[in-house]
Amino acid sequence: MKLNQYEEIKQGEKGAWVSICSYLLLSTLKLVAGYWFVSGALVADGFNNLTDIVASGAVLIGLRISQKPPDKDHPYGHFRAETIAALMASFIMATVGIQVLISAIKSLFASNQHIPNLLSAWIALFGAACMGAVYFYNRRLAIRINNQALLAAAKDNLSDALVSTGAAVGIIGAQFGLPWLDPVAAIAVGVIICKTAWDIFYSASHALTDGFDEKELSSLRSSIAKTKGVKSIKDIKARVHGSHVLIDVIVQVDPDLSLIESHEISDEIEQRMRKRHNIMSVHVHVEPDGHLDNAVNKATKIH
Repeated sequence: MKLNQYEEIKQGEKGAWVSICSYLLLSTLKLVAGYWFVSGALVADGFNNLTDIVASGAVLIGLRISQKPPDKDHPYGHFRAETIAALMASFIMATVGIQVLISAIKSLFASNQHIPNLLSAWIALFGAACMGAVYFYNRRLAIRINNQALLAAAKDNLSDALVSTGAAVGIIGAQFGLPWLDPVAAIAVGVIICKTAWDIFYSASHALTDGFDEKELSSLRSSIAKTKGVKSIKDIKARVHGSHVLIDVIVQVDPDLSLIESHEISDEIEQRMRKRHNIMSVHVHVEPDGHLDNAVNKATKIH
């Protein structure tokens, strides 16, 4: 049985909780081990996971608020709470990323560089394996319930697995007389944190300002144009609403169709959008095809 949008959000909370618990365990382990074994790369990786706790927590809060039903002030519901939460998380992640970069650069140019204990590399690899497992779990859940916020979180899980692998490489390299590889790996982690923060900020701000991907809009237009009875599409607009999409479209149909037949075309468009693209809300306005040209022709004949 297909879940409605509120049930899908409820299912998405499971993935957020899995991420939070994993990040909490790994960040604690990495930070303690990183300071104990004097590994800047592992410490940076621990801070990376710490920011992910904030990001996952923001996703969870956004999902909770999104479950509130529409009210007088929010007729479309509260789904954009997810996007606002993600925007706030991006600022926190950027702050931590900059701090990691500053600390790593200072360590790189320090007069005496420490070689981290090899055990810190094994801890980093353990973290990579854990985040890889979390990635596959969240990705499968996100695809099953078609939740874009959780899918984005899954991509973040994958990047964290790669970050941990990179940290391990830097630590292992330091064992072979290249102590500078550890702070260089820490710098790379800091850059990745800032890049992730920027990607989340851009995506959230683009959605909140009603920006929409042109290729996706073209795909939606193509599906509507193939609907039986649609002569042409006069205008189409779409905007992101949390993990969902809202569409406003003006279609032109045969002017000789009855009101009921035109209404049936509207229903077919709505059903097609929900089944093929999982669109939450579609507002269809029907106009007779070529009615302006006919009006002009009639006016010309009268004159």
